[in-house]
Amino acid sequence: MDLFIKGGRVIDPAQQIDEKLDIRIENGTIKELGKKLAAGKSAEVIDASGLIITPGLIDMHVHLRDPGLEYKEDIVTGTRAAAAGGFTSVACMPNTSPVNDNKAVTTYIIAKAKADGLVNVFPIGSITQASKGEKLAEMGDLKEAGCVAVSDDGRPLANPELMRRALEYAKGMEIPLISHAEDLDLAEGGLMNDGFTATELGLKGIPWVAEDAATARDVFLAEFTNSPIHIAHVSTKGAVQIIRDAKARGVKVTCETAPHYFTLTEDAVRGYNTNAKMNPPLRTADDVAAIKAGLADGTIDAIATDHAPHHSDEKDVEFALASNGIIGLETALPLSLTLVQEKVLDLPTLIGKLSLNPARILGLSRGTLEPGAVADLTIIDPEREWTVDAARLASKSKNSPYLGTTMKGQAAYTIVGGKIVHKNQ
Repeated sequence: MDLFIKGGRVIDPAQQIDEKLDIRIENGTIKELGKKLAAGKSAEVIDASGLIITPGLIDMHVHLRDPGLEYKEDIVTGTRAAAAGGFTSVACMPNTSPVNDNKAVTTYIIAKAKADGLVNVFPIGSITQASKGEKLAEMGDLKEAGCVAVSDDGRPLANPELMRRALEYAKGMEIPLISHAEDLDLAEGGLMNDGFTATELGLKGIPWVAEDAATARDVFLAEFTNSPIHIAHVSTKGAVQIIRDAKARGVKVTCETAPHYFTLTEDAVRGYNTNAKMNPPLRTADDVAAIKAGLADGTIDAIATDHAPHHSDEKDVEFALASNGIIGLETALPLSLTLVQEKVLDLPTLIGKLSLNPARILGLSRGTLEPGAVADLTIIDPEREWTVDAARLASKSKNSPYLGTTMKGQAAYTIVGGKIVHKNQ
């Protein structure tokens, strides 16, 4: 199918484009961008007047739960949620069952995504065997099978010597390494951010130093080995400053945060709301301000959802027993647009953090609308208001702290390889 998109505001940070243009798509690739172009005879025409056209959004941190945990989410429902949220590509973490630490699991994920998925799925393999933090997985085999990065996300590598070797191997294999920066001893037994609210609620806290100390260790190891490192789900002002200082020294460090870390504070836990329980936990207003400052000055490179679906049986329990994590694919875009509304970021910079930068960090041939590029596009209606309704969410799980919240901005069309995979009626 050929497409012709006319009259939209095209934003492509890779080409430094921000203007009203038409786009011709043929055979799944971008054919031409320009003004007053003519549609091909067989092309489907999309009138994008008043809408924003961007490179397809890329979520570099999701949990699809497939294989083995399909009662929470699977590749079909997860990619459906991604398409509804405007994401044309997702990178899925390896904490499946079995863990994605070998070619067989990687091959299964890629094959199922190609057969049944709506968007591109790029697997992330485990750094260590079974993500146990004891022996390194075969990174070369994982990369050859199709993994775009390695991570033990959900658990940090507690052993610094093992992390050193992992960084060296990942550098040699030219595969990105993503760190879950957390000191498990400092965080042991914690249920939310350590502070006044935790004390008031009678809940054991997770102190900021659990994230900051681990971030500092991993940044220093990356500096020592002269290896690239990516820090996942940054949530504290200290971690932002550590990464900012490391970048100034020339350390090859990149990082991401998630929308809940710049839109919510620990107060969301009040009422023992298990949909506000996550790891890292929601932090203080000062941390939220620091996250926004890190986004504004470029310290934080990317916005990712850390989409972590859980069955209601794992959330509708006592707070101490509830699983960590929230879904995020369908709410990330409007939440991120609040950064533009608050003048934290301009729109092109925001789009870069949602498309171009994740593509560059993971080495994906995505994130641009250059002629010849794969036709992955997101068309955004920035004025559309909608309410987060569990019954209307595409994800199999409904564990969101934003249920009932009115959002502004939504994907009008999600286009993958020149094919419309989601259209907001």
